[in-house]
Amino acid sequence: MQSIPISFRQIEFLLAVADTGSTAAASRLLNVSQPSVSLAITRCEEIWGQPLFVRIVGQGMELTSFGKHKVAEIRNLQKQAQSVLLGADSPEYLDLGLFSTLGPQYGPDLINRFKRDFPGTEIRLWEGDLGLLHQWLNEGRIDLALLYDFGIPDECDITSLRRVDPYVLCAEDHPLAGRDDVTIADILEEPIILINLPYSRGFFLSLLRREEQSVHIAYETSSIEMLRSMVANGLGIGLLATDIPNTRSYDGKYIKRLQIRGELPRHQIALARSTRVGPRPVVKNFIAFARCYFDHVPQP
Repeated sequence: MQSIPISFRQIEFLLAVADTGSTAAASRLLNVSQPSVSLAITRCEEIWGQPLFVRIVGQGMELTSFGKHKVAEIRNLQKQAQSVLLGADSPEYLDLGLFSTLGPQYGPDLINRFKRDFPGTEIRLWEGDLGLLHQWLNEGRIDLALLYDFGIPDECDITSLRRVDPYVLCAEDHPLAGRDDVTIADILEEPIILINLPYSRGFFLSLLRREEQSVHIAYETSSIEMLRSMVANGLGIGLLATDIPNTRSYDGKYIKRLQIRGELPRHQIALARSTRVGPRPVVKNFIAFARCYFDHVPQP
């Protein structure tokens, strides 16, 4: 039987560099010398015959496309080995990413129900914006991400869960508050408060720019609750996609939700997973469970 050409210690060094972005930071993290880490990376690259990192002067090291693929495979193998080596009674781990504006709406209830049906599973949460979730999927840090289905990399497999439509928020005393719906042209007549998270901002701007009118962005924020409070205090109207049933902002003021009239681009809540590695059984179980969950849990 042919021996394994790379040691577990060298793999540990490789993953540390992928996590920290430099051999110096990896050596501090692992309390080893920097040359030892550099030699491990060189050894891995010799064995696989391709560079794993791009060395950027003054900025550290960035994974190549091949490096991302290898690191994702290694992380997946780690989880498989963990379940094999620790025995049948050991928990199976699932690393789940949650989009920061979507997670609070569905994540806790979905996780709680899944753990009741699959008590041997431990779920580790990773919360971030869409850009971070895409990066973590590509690098194999997370198995799945619950997110919206725009801007997702080609290397990901998508399971659509529920359609959602963007909508408008206004203060209870706003002139639009007496209406049930508005057009894009109506929105463009008002100062707009925009979510400025990666991909989310672009999505809403693309929606607004379908009309030949200028867009007046009054404020931008990365927080849904900040947007809702700013709307409630009359600083502008807001655009959101996440369904929130509460009609009051944090400071107790009322806000009105309005539908957007007209043909809108399809927009889905989805689970994404990287196709760089095959799905483990726990990943398949969670995907099937999530589809059933969204089929039966009512809209807020």
